[in-house]
Amino acid sequence: MRKFGLTGFPLQHSFSKKFFEEKFRREQLTDDSYELFPLPSIESFLPLIDSEPLLCGLNVTIPYKESVIRFLNELDPAGKAIGAVNCIKISNGYLKGFNTDAPAFKESLQRFLTSTPQQTFVLGTGGSSKAVCFVLREMGIPYQVVSRQPGTNTIAYTEVTENMKRGNLFVNTTPLGMFPAVEGFPEIPYTDLGSNDFLFDLVYNPEETEFLKRGKEKGAYTKNGLEMLHLQAEKSWEIWNRNG
Repeated sequence: MRKFGLTGFPLQHSFSKKFFEEKFRREQLTDDSYELFPLPSIESFLPLIDSEPLLCGLNVTIPYKESVIRFLNELDPAGKAIGAVNCIKISNGYLKGFNTDAPAFKESLQRFLTSTPQQTFVLGTGGSSKAVCFVLREMGIPYQVVSRQPGTNTIAYTEVTENMKRGNLFVNTTPLGMFPAVEGFPEIPYTDLGSNDFLFDLVYNPEETEFLKRGKEKGAYTKNGLEMLHLQAEKSWEIWNRNG
């Protein structure tokens, strides 16, 4: 028996368990299981590891992609460069962290964009935001981070309008609009959006968030995070099953 799972808090929005259970049925992996491990505090992480001797791998979601790092024995180069992990391989008590968000986002973004955006706004500053920024730097796409609490190299939502050009990419890395609080949305200037703009939401539940709905109403191209979820999950599966 091998056990895998997802940790974070809360987890009722996640499709990861469904994805892996369908994968196990499809591939007839009857000895594998995937569970949800909601942790109200990151301090419960090591007790979780100690209590689950069959656990071979974990996915990590909000809000622990950064704070979990201090409990790990090693990071892969991407996880170290980004400063956030969403995948952990567990082998004989040795915990190695990986970032599969970055390659998954890159692949999904490349399938989405039909032109290079004039300006990119990354909404949010958490672990997912760091992976997105890492990818944008790799791709040579200039970007501006936007936050409710502006600071060094970060602007406020109220400053987006004065920085906008034609042909923008907005990437929502926040949980705004995620089930069950589906009424939430980032406070960007939707009235200024048009058919040359792209809105990518890392949220995938619901399928169309208020962020995407408002962009679509203005003619913008929109994409949710479901494909990215599937891509990062498959990359996690590869990591958990390879040697070393």
